[in-house]
Amino acid sequence: MKTKKLAIIGGGAAGFFAGVNAARLHPDLDVTIFEKSREVMSKVRISGGGRCNVTHHCFDPKVMAKAYPRGSKELRWAFEQFQAKDTVEWFQERDIDLKTESDGRMFPVSDDSATIINCLKEEARKHDVTVHKRTRVEGISPTNDQYELSIRDEASQTFDAVVIATGGSNRRSTYEWLEELGHSIVEPVPSLFTFNFKNKIFEDLSGISVKGCAVAIEGTSYQHTGPILITHWGLSAPAVLKTSAWAARYLYDQEYHFTIRVNWLHPHDEQEIRNSLKQLRQDNARKTAAKQAQFPIPNRLWERFLELSDIAPNTRWAELSNEQIHNLAQQLTNAHYEIEGKTTYKEEFVTSGGIPLSEVNMGTMESKKCPNLYFAGEVLNIDGITGGYNFQSAWTTGWIAAQNI
Repeated sequence: MKTKKLAIIGGGAAGFFAGVNAARLHPDLDVTIFEKSREVMSKVRISGGGRCNVTHHCFDPKVMAKAYPRGSKELRWAFEQFQAKDTVEWFQERDIDLKTESDGRMFPVSDDSATIINCLKEEARKHDVTVHKRTRVEGISPTNDQYELSIRDEASQTFDAVVIATGGSNRRSTYEWLEELGHSIVEPVPSLFTFNFKNKIFEDLSGISVKGCAVAIEGTSYQHTGPILITHWGLSAPAVLKTSAWAARYLYDQEYHFTIRVNWLHPHDEQEIRNSLKQLRQDNARKTAAKQAQFPIPNRLWERFLELSDIAPNTRWAELSNEQIHNLAQQLTNAHYEIEGKTTYKEEFVTSGGIPLSEVNMGTMESKKCPNLYFAGEVLNIDGITGGYNFQSAWTTGWIAAQNI
């Protein structure tokens, strides 16, 4: 007999994980997941280019927690309860094997996000979890030690406990119904976004990537390394996305108008590269500047750097002046670009902001203001850098909530 009723508001990764684990651990619970969209786990489906970046291969909670600009301290101890290693084992127990790529990201061996989605849906069926799609919960009211949920175009329903797993949003109005319960809200701002150039100097080079780069925001201490991808609008890939995550609130305050410095040849500095260029001038005197094999820069991008340094591609190395060598070294290791705006991919939107962690018992995920009300996932003021970290915080907070309901 099901003697207690649990509502999960939000059918994403955190909501589903909380729901299926709560039903599995507590057979007396009647669990219902409410999802406002026409499909559950839509973010899971498109993550990692449709492969689902399930987690990151870091099995040390202390190290793992350092990947979160918001929530690092609190997740350090949450990962002691359920970390990436536990996520891998949870899926392995359900015959889903994960593989690790060279950058630490973990994906299902199938390279198909449907593998993860179908696994969670099967768990829901196995443990009699009811899933309502296209069902929008518009309000929640405490009543006689229970919670009454106001549902659009349907009769209200009453539950003994509720998990809020509605994900992040860039609109503060999305959180108003939670403020009515007595919670405060950390202003939501975007995290994980590309940097758009004011001057589109690389627009025709979209799709070109460079592996070892460093990106820094001028006038701040924000700097991160990794690959850079040139887009139609500007720059993307991990070096940029990590920088955007850590600087999310600062860049919001700057209205996304700022200057970045890029070292395309990290960890080499400007003096090292200047010396290397002078050596090239000496060793390849009769060859044209467009011909080089010493630096890991794609040919078309190299020619653009020459152009920006006032060097014609057919100029022979011997003809380069010290000033041109100096300019080229700067373009390669200390280039300054004005940024004017960002691009956020709607389906993979990550938010900095939401429910303050000070208002949640992070050992149980229960609200400190409302008994039997729990939170999981990105509705909390938690966000990680790119690489599987945001899903791991969803699995962790969902699992802890399920344990403690």
